[in-house]
Amino acid sequence: MNKFKALFFISLAAVGFANLSFAQTVTSGQLKVGSTAPSFTAKDYRGRNVDLKAMTQKGKVILVFYRGQWCPYCNRYLSSLQDSMQLIAGKGATVVAISPEMPDNAEKTAAKTKVSFPIISDAGNRLLKMYKTGYTLEDATLKQYKAYGIDLSKANGNNENMLPVPATYIIDQNMKISAVFYDADYRNRPSVRQLVNEL
Repeated sequence: MNKFKALFFISLAAVGFANLSFAQTVTSGQLKVGSTAPSFTAKDYRGRNVDLKAMTQKGKVILVFYRGQWCPYCNRYLSSLQDSMQLIAGKGATVVAISPEMPDNAEKTAAKTKVSFPIISDAGNRLLKMYKTGYTLEDATLKQYKAYGIDLSKANGNNENMLPVPATYIIDQNMKISAVFYDADYRNRPSVRQLVNEL
């Protein structure tokens, strides 16, 4: 990508993405505080196993769902978590990020954000459905995304056209959900201070 194209895309990301429809039909059934978190073992983009239950034995886990490497809001948020890992680790916690994208796109996220925590490629939407964060984009919104060069079928490796609400769950050592941040507006994310206060 030449310099002009890169600057053009950044401009779209900063201004145009804000105009994309975010008021999608989202199932109002997010997991609640006090409920048992679904256990899973999944592979990160490097092919390494991530076992949620095993991780919680060492401390709380901040489980973050993000939309994709193409989303500047997501990249900025993951970067902020990485910048605050000392605070998070100081509370005995760790972070796991989950995206519906294919592993190569999850790897692009890692390269952009310089994160040290696992990024799971949930290309089959299994975890999105388990944690009730997934929603299907309407045709009009898909057209908007394609106009910005985002083809979800290619990025995610399936035709479900599903994205996650950028939800965040904090899971304790008993596999109970101790905090939930769930907002259908992808521009809204919990601050690091909010997360640390819940650990």
